[in-house]
Amino acid sequence: MMRARTYYHVGMVVTASKLRENVYRILDEVLETGVPVEIERNGRRLRIVVVDAPSPLDRLVARPDSIVGDPDDLVHVDWSTEWRP
Repeated sequence: MMRARTYYHVGMVVTASKLRENVYRILDEVLETGVPVEIERNGRRLRIVVVDAPSPLDRLVARPDSIVGDPDDLVHVDWSTEWRP
């Protein structure tokens, strides 16, 4: 079954009633196109936009003191006895 698509653009204001009628379609189109949609409510405008999820690496905590000793000593460690193919 093929559905007709209605693309909403920032230049077009969607009322809260129209959002309520088509909330899932509007949200899917924002996700698909990346184009924000503006909603008018009580004379003010709200905008639905895609927010990129933060990278998991952004949540890492820096631990500069985790190596005890001289880091240059790690470069010359012979790991050949520990490695097994």
